[in-house]
Amino acid sequence: MALPSVRRSVLVDDVIQRLRDEITSGRWPMGARIPTETALIAELGIARGTLREATRALIHAGLLQARQGDGTYVRATSELSGAIQRLDSELGEVLEVRQGLDAQAAGLAAARITPEALARLDALLARRATAWQQRDRDAWILADHAFHQAVATGAGNSLLSDLYAALGPALRRSMAAHWDDHGFDGADPRGHEDLLDALRAGDAVRAARSATSNIDATGDWHGTSSPSRPGPG
Repeated sequence: MALPSVRRSVLVDDVIQRLRDEITSGRWPMGARIPTETALIAELGIARGTLREATRALIHAGLLQARQGDGTYVRATSELSGAIQRLDSELGEVLEVRQGLDAQAAGLAAARITPEALARLDALLARRATAWQQRDRDAWILADHAFHQAVATGAGNSLLSDLYAALGPALRRSMAAHWDDHGFDGADPRGHEDLLDALRAGDAVRAARSATSNIDATGDWHGTSSPSRPGPG
């Protein structure tokens, strides 16, 4: 089989980058159907074969998903997130990774988080508490995950924040699956209100400890260790 010409390879790489930019920028949001093949060919001024090669590459990377007879949809916003979704990791494996990320993020955030970020965390915890009181599962899951993601962002390390975001879909699926389990406590302050207090005080050790206790409790609740305590998420 002949190798593709350098010129064609460069063109495909350029198209891959153009399509990736649409995804990572949010112009093509998660779950959205991307423009039709005909529309993209006209917009980019490329051959059909070039577009299909670029699209296949992004499907393989996990960013796009082709649905027979329905079009192509955004499946993930980064290659890392797409890879994790393809692996479909067990919750226990995800929590083991998250334990290290949460503790590191909390410790860094204690030294780096801004007053504006602290105010956002306050608002997210208020939203989380209201959703729990109203038994609004979807709102609670979104607020809970947004809180943890905001802590990771507050750590001031973009790679750590991206790694944490990549775990999001797996974590949200797990919380949805266990929402109705008997005794689940979605108002537990460990890793939430307790963590926010530590961040305000700039106490990195206490912040990391609170984040770790939250993951331990979640693991206990979901049966990845001992199911003796309720997990807060």
